Amino acid sequence: MFTLSFRRDFRVPDVVSSALRPLPLLPLEIFLQQLASNIVTRHPDILTRIGRTDLLRFGIDPTDVPFAIEIELRDGVVGVHLRRELDEQSQHARISGTLAALMRLVDGEADGDALFFSREIVVTGDIAAVLALRNAVDAAEIGILREAAALIGLWISEPGRLLRGMLTDEPRRERRAQDERFRQ
Repeated sequence: MFTLSFRRDFRVPDVVSSALRPLPLLPLEIFLQQLASNIVTRHPDILTRIGRTDLLRFGIDPTDVPFAIEIELRDGVVGVHLRRELDEQSQHARISGTLAALMRLVDGEADGDALFFSREIVVTGDIAAVLALRNAVDAAEIGILREAAALIGLWISEPGRLLRGMLTDEPRRERRAQDERFRQ
């Protein structure tokens, strides 16, 4: 079982955040979109529990990294986009806090109310929509890090098998064994 826990006071160091700033967002956006799609596929009730079919746009703003996440929910489909900055006018709600606090919230390691009242996270906009999202995520018992690890494993397992075959003589041994069986 893969577990990773963040200390309550953990912040992404400034030097790491600065190093991330010039990197392109697209590869991470593709990964997060696939992760969100997999979560919705494995937990289809999550969108039903939110109770809205119209467009709902959440801004997730980790304060210690140089990007933000925009999550769009509409008609049972989830969209994920990374932004350098969120456009507050287009968001129904915004949740900001350190990356660690947001991860602890999603993973169920921390109570959302406690994070809110301790001001580790700040919620603005449609509070009812945020509460519906939080309740849906809590009910689904999503382990975001576990889901991400499963997706990474899926992405590397097949290419890894092909690469092992190219770097070793495994395919030749398999062909020889098949040839031997055929001759008998």
